[in-house]
Amino acid sequence: MMHDPQHRAVSRRNPLALPRREQRPSGNSMAPERWLLRKVHGAVGEPPLRICLWDGYGVGPEADELMIELRDRGALYRLLRHPKLAFGDLYSSGRLRIHGDLTRVLHVLIESMNTRAGKRAAWAGWFRRGRVRKGASLTAARGNIHHHYDLGNDFYDLWLDRAAMQYTCAYFESQEHTLEQAQLAKLEHVCRKLRLQPGQTVIEAGCGWGGLARYMARQYDVRVRAFNISREQLTYATDMAREEGLEGRVEFIEDDFRNIDGSCDRFVSVGMLEHVGPANYEALSGVINRCLRTDGLGLVHTIGRNRPAPLDAWIEKRIFPGAYVPSVAELMRLFESVPFSILDVENLRLHYAETLHHWLERFRTHREEVVRRYDESFARAWELYLAGSAATFHTGGLQLFQVVFAHPTNNEVPRSRGDLYQAPATPYRV
Repeated sequence: MMHDPQHRAVSRRNPLALPRREQRPSGNSMAPERWLLRKVHGAVGEPPLRICLWDGYGVGPEADELMIELRDRGALYRLLRHPKLAFGDLYSSGRLRIHGDLTRVLHVLIESMNTRAGKRAAWAGWFRRGRVRKGASLTAARGNIHHHYDLGNDFYDLWLDRAAMQYTCAYFESQEHTLEQAQLAKLEHVCRKLRLQPGQTVIEAGCGWGGLARYMARQYDVRVRAFNISREQLTYATDMAREEGLEGRVEFIEDDFRNIDGSCDRFVSVGMLEHVGPANYEALSGVINRCLRTDGLGLVHTIGRNRPAPLDAWIEKRIFPGAYVPSVAELMRLFESVPFSILDVENLRLHYAETLHHWLERFRTHREEVVRRYDESFARAWELYLAGSAATFHTGGLQLFQVVFAHPTNNEVPRSRGDLYQAPATPYRV
């Protein structure tokens, strides 16, 4: 079958390009922009919210309390050229405004794109396109971590929990629990899955501010070696361990996961895998295989997704450079190369959505302080990041996996999960 080269060229055009008749002069100077706005609304699945131009013209429900407003002509055309990246940048700068609850607007928009825009393949592809990063070198990893985690401990202290300074998914056994209770419950849940016993040795890859390492040492009387490449976090973790009298039982080491050595009874990583990338999974597997004793257990806690896709372009560039969120199949490759035996996989997706709502509420409580320390655009960017993440977990675009694994020859593995739930993980009070 012969293919028409001219037809093939047309099919590769930007699906948002104006048709020829719209490119001709018109009596209405806003006609091209209005046509484009209608196409944008259709491209994102015709969500039940209003999208307006700077002159008041809009598409979508007339009296809807949820609205996206483009403040100038340049904002519209920038959105068309780089939809994902531009949306966040325009919102941060105030050139794109959202009326109504931010999280609700993003929820409606994301849900519409997920359920409706797939029927418009060309348009949906244009808005979803992005590049896939599969992993960072050691040098690049240090730069990426510095960009996000070394903003300053006092910044994160404004809105994270006061119990353990956890920047990962909490565990809400009840929605009535506070963030502090839920974060301590997460630490306890992880420890129970690892079946920690007094005197054991633990290696932790990517320890954040050291909350899990200190909890394991304090509550389970184990010795922990925790690795991290964020100097700000390690300074905080080391100071807290000294204050809590745990210096002899917790060692915080500034180094990359690729350089971890020594042997251990338990290997754990909470919230680091997103920064590793599939290209480096084999290296991480090799480290775990080298360090974890044959009768040991391991646990990996990571954000995931149901199918492979690039990270949101704006988040990857402005918030989490170098990050990659694996699909279930990609995540399993981490355990296949050695191989390891998977013992348990739990999805805490809705727990992470709840965690993000708590973070966003606390962030907004301290918003004036954030603006004073940084500026308005920084505050708007982080508000968008937290609200957008909450909406994405709610709509199923992101998952949170906890995977327990062991060497395939380990026959001392648990036969049931019943003991994990014999008593609440949540402390009565904090």
